[in-house]
Amino acid sequence: MLQNAIQIGSLTLKNRLVMPPMATGKSYNGRVTEDLIAYYRDRAQFSAPGLIILEHAFITPAGRASAGQLSIADDGCIAGLTELVEAIHQAGSAVIAQLNHAGSGAEPETPGVNLSASAVPSPRKAELGTPREMTAEEIHETVAAFARAAERAVKAGCDGVEIHSAHSYLLNQFYSPLTNHRTDEYGVQTMENRLRFHLETIAAVRKVVGPAVPIALRLGGADYLPGGSTEEDAVEACRLFEAAGVDLIDLSGGMCGYVRPEHPEPGYFATMSEKVKAAVHTPVLVTGGVKTIADAEALLAADKADLIGVGRALYRDAHWLENA
Repeated sequence: MLQNAIQIGSLTLKNRLVMPPMATGKSYNGRVTEDLIAYYRDRAQFSAPGLIILEHAFITPAGRASAGQLSIADDGCIAGLTELVEAIHQAGSAVIAQLNHAGSGAEPETPGVNLSASAVPSPRKAELGTPREMTAEEIHETVAAFARAAERAVKAGCDGVEIHSAHSYLLNQFYSPLTNHRTDEYGVQTMENRLRFHLETIAAVRKVVGPAVPIALRLGGADYLPGGSTEEDAVEACRLFEAAGVDLIDLSGGMCGYVRPEHPEPGYFATMSEKVKAAVHTPVLVTGGVKTIADAEALLAADKADLIGVGRALYRDAHWLENA
């Protein structure tokens, strides 16, 4: 099943193997480097994933997660991204750019008070201090920044874009009850309110990329922490994303990051992805702990997801497919 083609919106993938976004720190001042190009080219060439989702790129300097992070925050990024995308395409894989704002987890070049849904420290980067609650105007400005970043990705030749709302970053901070204590229209009173920022971002991105470019959304669907978001929340959220026109749902962890405590088994987010897949028609991608081809095939055969992400194993070994 892993070698079966699949349709993501207007994009046909040659197989169901996905290289998910993983930060490499190989960019320089946010720009694409030869080292970064070689890293992706080798994995496309030797392990042949149908889709590579690029590591998260910051949409504005204030939302930069780390010094070595890739940028998509200005038009000067387009030339390098174009070269990167062309190298991956030549090696045979489709490419989606992941767009992100780190929110309370940001480490911008000019330190200052970080922004978040509420004045609650990042559960994963509490050392950065207490952020300031975003105003509605700042939310609207950030929505526009996501749209401009998506437009740059398309200009660079990307086959699609992914909006990042996982691993305790900004949009995930609005989704999670642990970090969203607002009482306005972006608060936690209803799922629609928790996702209002997301839905406005999806609409703005769709407006600039047009109807044919696939939009993916990576959701940290469950925090797996007391009082946090749940797998049932993820099902409700993904129904709304499907209605909003998202073409691919990419599931991972929320405030727990990209790991699930006490669950080392292959596909450790599959209990969530199985529930979401049963509730939507949009293709579902799950990543987490998959190390072998047999792991991936078993998850597909059990109807846990439509696509399987192989993360750390591919990160460590460009020849994973040959060695697996």
